[in-house]
Order: sequence, then structure tokens, then C-alpha cells
Amino acid sequence: MKSYTAVTPQEAVKVIKSGDHIHLSSVSAAPQCLIQAMCERGRKKEFNNVSVHHLHTEGPAPYASKEFEGIFHHDAFFVGANVRKDVQEGYADYIPVFLSETQKLYRDGYLPCNVAMIQVCPPDEHGYVSLGTSVDATLAAVEVADTVIAVVNPKVPRAFGDAMIPMSMVDIFVEDDTPLIPAHFSEPTEQEILIGKYCAGLIDDGACLQMGIGAIPNAVLSQLHNHKNLGIHTEMFADGILPLVEKGVINGMNKRLDRGKIVSTFAMGSQHLYDFMDNNPQVEMKDVNYTNNPFNIMRQPKMTAINSALQIDITGQVCSDSLGTKFYSGTGGQIDFIYGATHSKGGKPIIAMPSVTHKGISKIANTLTPGSGVVTTRYHIHWLVTEYGAVDLYGKNMQERARMIISVAHPDHREELERAAFERYGSHFYFIQNKG
Repeated sequence: MKSYTAVTPQEAVKVIKSGDHIHLSSVSAAPQCLIQAMCERGRKKEFNNVSVHHLHTEGPAPYASKEFEGIFHHDAFFVGANVRKDVQEGYADYIPVFLSETQKLYRDGYLPCNVAMIQVCPPDEHGYVSLGTSVDATLAAVEVADTVIAVVNPKVPRAFGDAMIPMSMVDIFVEDDTPLIPAHFSEPTEQEILIGKYCAGLIDDGACLQMGIGAIPNAVLSQLHNHKNLGIHTEMFADGILPLVEKGVINGMNKRLDRGKIVSTFAMGSQHLYDFMDNNPQVEMKDVNYTNNPFNIMRQPKMTAINSALQIDITGQVCSDSLGTKFYSGTGGQIDFIYGATHSKGGKPIIAMPSVTHKGISKIANTLTPGSGVVTTRYHIHWLVTEYGAVDLYGKNMQERARMIISVAHPDHREELERAAFERYGSHFYFIQNKG
């Protein structure tokens, strides 16, 4: 192991000055000891107007709160649960950007990066450390930052690929052995299991998979135990893939790029997942410009992208980043993978979501809630899956789409949706509906 000199978190964050732009590594790799030390300085008003950038992070994010108004500006690339209330109240903010282009903000100079604060595994005998669970835009931030502060943590998995960086890229070292914050996913509901079964029915043997965050991806994976030769090329993965890897269902043998490898740009899950990643040559953690580049994605045969949504209208417009005017998450890699899967030989882009909210409100609407953002446009959408079935909207005219989308809506809301479609398209819609 190569040696280094470590300082305290409090000493390390003294490099932060007013007006700086800070990047934090993502998900479970968010460097909590540095965040706490930075906020301690903020409470003492030792600086102001400091911008904080990151993707989704797990754990506390106090810098986004009202307490630090004027001290920190939260300008993240994704709205996670830990900052959602602050963003919706206006004390924090969001930069809309495709996940594939988050690195471009740094590399092409749209955003400066004065200080990159990251977590890494201990250095090996060759003087390399690993970014572990967070490569994404973090590698780009490290490349351009004026100062890189790395928390050396033995709990960070030694992941391969673009995650491996030389110690020479780090300016200040801090030590911490706090376990990475696990991400907990609830057990799939009966509704989500049905969605998982419909999605699984669309997945061919030999397909290459991308799935977003949440219960539905895990529900899909739980239905794939009889599939063969599946691959993973994704922006993120969680524990749901592990039983399929152990069983040999996921082996990557049909991939054109990175054959036999599980390729991702970040990971979030349990300690079991992080242990699986550690020193595992099967896992390649890559730059987000590689994983989410649509022209790489489309080179994978049978690329199957499964993403969720908050709402869809009867023309096929998909909102997945906001509830009306209130930002809820972000575009993430949805369009990167929808577009890539569309152009993959045998590929399938899928939007999968429950037909209703937990309160019974239909997620399928005549028109999107005012203020909602369209992430997947009516021109991008192919497959839509709910617990009531799967429909392929690609190549269908507007009235056909409306009928198909309504057919997978909750039965309690179909009559209202049909009435809205009749008002939109006239009696011809009603005639064809009944004739069909």
C-alpha cells in the first residue's frame, strides 16, 4: 500500500472559500464527514455564496436547508429525497441535464469545480484508489477541480474500470471508516409484482438491461430467474441483480460491448452489494459519458431499458421529474436509454409505472398536470406497462394511442379518460372504440 498523509475533515475543508463550486460524490459515496465539517464552517459564516453540485446522494444534506440561505447554493443535477422539500420550497435548486451530459458541465467548462470532495478505497501497492460506487460525473469533477479532497475509507469497495484513479489526482487525504449509507428498497407490492411480470414478458433471452431506481426494477428482476444470458449495461444497479448473477442468468455473454461484464456508473444498495463489488473483475464502473452515451447503448443487441414515470397523458407524453410545478426527481438517464434502446437491434424502451398513486389518483391523464415537465416525449415512447398490461405505442396514431393507453389505466378511471378522449377527438373516437 502506498503511503499518504491524512488531515482531519476540519483541516481539509479550510480550502473552501466564498464563491467556490463544490462537487460531492454521489449516492452512498457522499463524503459525510466532509459535509459536516463544511457545514460547521458555514454556521460560523466563514464563507458565503458557495455552490454545491451532485447527483442523487444518500444521507443528510444540511447545506440545502433554509438555515444556510446565502451561505450555500444547492444546484444539484438530480433531486433526491434528502433535498426534495428544500428544492420545492425554493431554498435549494436543480439544474436540468441529461445524466450523460453531467460530466460535460465540468469538462466543457459550463460549471467550474473548485473543490471535489470524494470517497475512495485505501490505495493499493501501485498507488491507485477507487471511486467505488460513484464514478458518474465525479470522475470529471476530479479531473478539472482546483483541489481534490478524498476520504480514504476501507468500507468503499475497490471497484474497477474508470473508478480506478492514481493517488496523484488527490491533493488532500482524510481518513474515515464509517460504513457507506445503505439504500433500502421496500418489498414489491402486489401491484408492482404484476408490473414486473408484464415487463419480464417483454425481455428476451440474451437481452441487455438497464433499469432505474426503485421497487419496480426489483420487481422486474425477481421475475427473470428462468431467462438466459442476460447482460447489464446501465446507469445504476442495486441488490436485485445479485440472485440472477449467482444463478448465472446474468452473465453478459450476448453483449457486444464489455462482454461478460456488469457495466454501470453508480451503485446503491446494501452492504451485500458493496461486498459483491469489492475486487470483482466482473464489475466495471465507468464514466457516465460511456454508460449513458446513446451511441454506446444502441450498440448492445436487444437493449431493454425500463424506466418509471410520475404521470403520462393519453398522447404518450411522459412526466418523470415533477409533480406539476414541484420538482420531484430529475430526468436522470431516462432519455439516454430510451433513445439508445430504440436504435438497438431488437431493443425495447419501456416506461413502467403503477396506474394510480397511493391515494388512488390516476397517473394516466387526459393532459399532464399544469407545470409538469415532459421528459420522454410522445415521439420517444414505445412500450407502456402498468399492472393492467403492456402496450406498444410506437407507430400508432393519436386516437389509437389514446385507446391503448386507456386500456392499461385503472378501471375506475377509464370512463373518465374515454370521455376526455371523445371531447378531444370527437365522435369518431367513440365509434372506433366501440367497433374495436
